[in-house]
Amino acid sequence: MSQDLPNDLPTRLDRRGFLKTSALVAGGVIAAPYVVTRAGAAPLKTVNFSEAVHNLGYINLYVGMHAGIFTKNGLDMKVVAAGGDTQTFAAVLGGSADFAIGDATMAQISRENGGPGVVVGTVVQRAHYFGVSKTMEPFTDPKALKGKKIVTSPEPNTNYSVAKRMLEKAGMKVGIDAFIIPVNPGTEIAAMLAGQADVAIAYQPSVAAAEAQGAKVVFDFSNYIGPFCNTGIMVLPSTIAKDPEMVQALVTSFEEASRKTYADPAFSKQVARKEFPDLPGDVVDKAIDAELKYLIPAQSVITKPDQWKNLMDMQVYLGNAKGTITYDQIIDNSFAEKAIKKLG
Repeated sequence: MSQDLPNDLPTRLDRRGFLKTSALVAGGVIAAPYVVTRAGAAPLKTVNFSEAVHNLGYINLYVGMHAGIFTKNGLDMKVVAAGGDTQTFAAVLGGSADFAIGDATMAQISRENGGPGVVVGTVVQRAHYFGVSKTMEPFTDPKALKGKKIVTSPEPNTNYSVAKRMLEKAGMKVGIDAFIIPVNPGTEIAAMLAGQADVAIAYQPSVAAAEAQGAKVVFDFSNYIGPFCNTGIMVLPSTIAKDPEMVQALVTSFEEASRKTYADPAFSKQVARKEFPDLPGDVVDKAIDAELKYLIPAQSVITKPDQWKNLMDMQVYLGNAKGTITYDQIIDNSFAEKAIKKLG
C-alpha cells in the first residue's frame, strides 16, 4: 500500500469498507499536538478533537469546555463535527484528530482487522435515541412498528443499528415488515415532519424541537437497551505512548465535566443554549431535562463491562463486528481510574 494516504479518509465508507481501510492505515502516525502560549498563562496543548455529530448527548464535552475544565488541565480543545461515526474515527486514523467520540465499535472493527484503536472512556452511557412521531401513539412493544416507515441516520451510525436490531428481535424483516429510510445525520426529525416516515429515531435537542412542533416521544431507547457504551473516547495506541499526559488530562477533564453536568443542571442548560443558539431556550432546557432524567450522558468516564457487552452484543448480532477483541484488550480504564482517584 502506498504511504501517501490522504489525511481525511472518504466519508462514504460502509462498515466493510471501513474494516479494510482501518487496517491499511494502521501504521500511520498522528502529528504531535502543537502548543499555544498565552500571556500570563501556562502554555496550552492543542488537542484536535472530532465529535461524530454536534448534539446534546455530548453535553459533558460542552460543559467541560464552557466551564474551563479542559483549559484548567492544560488543553486547548479544537472540536470539529465529522458528520457521522465512521468519519469521526477515520479522522483519528488519518491523523487530522488526536481523539474521536462516536460509536466505539469503530475502534473494535479496526482492531479486528489488524488496525489500531483504544477506548479510554465513555461519553454517552445509554442509547441517546428516542422514537418521535406526529402520527403514532407511545408504545413499548416494537411490533407496533409493523408496516411503518422509520427514518434514521444511515448505516453504520448507531441509531440505524439499534433500529435494525430492535425490528429483527421483534421478528420483523427490514424492507418487508418495516422500512428504514436513511437520511443525513441530524435531519431525521425534518424528514419525519415532512411526511417521509411515520417515526424518526433522533437525539436531543432535535427531539425537544420536534415536540415543540406537535410531535411526541413514542419510544425510549435508553431504557429499552439499558447500560450501553453509545459513545466512547477513541484514540490510537501511538498517541497514548507518545503523550500519556495529554490523554490523562483529557480523560480527567471528561470525568470532572461529567460530574458537573449532573451536579449543576442550570449550568448545563446555560451551556446547551450557547451551543444551540438557534433553538428556543425552553426547548433546549427541556432537552437537557430529558438527557439527565434518562441518564444518557456518562455519569463517569469509566467504561463498564455491561455497557461494552450491550454494545458488542448488538454489533455482533448485526454482523458489524466479530467480537474477537475482548473488553480487556480494547478498553483502557487506567486513565479513568486515575481521574476518579484524583477527583475523589
